[in-house]
Amino acid sequence: MTHFLVSDSNPDGSKLEEILRVIRGDILNRCTKISDDNRPEAQQVLLNNVKILELISQCVTLAEDSTHVLDKAFGPSAKGGPPRIGEE
Repeated sequence: MTHFLVSDSNPDGSKLEEILRVIRGDILNRCTKISDDNRPEAQQVLLNNVKILELISQCVTLAEDSTHVLDKAFGPSAKGGPPRIGEE
């Protein structure tokens, strides 16, 4: 069972890349709120967030690639249909 991702038990879920983009947007929003805070703690958090943003962007690219591979090999995913790979 998945909580957020599309699955046979959650046909209205989201694609991984969609969820990652939302998280990335939230982190960007937080970054803008602390960007002018010159305290060392805020700057360390900002630096960490920038690194996390890069990693999430890499994850978005990987998730998009997986979707492309599945779409090319098996066609688009059908909501409520059987999984394209793996077990039900």
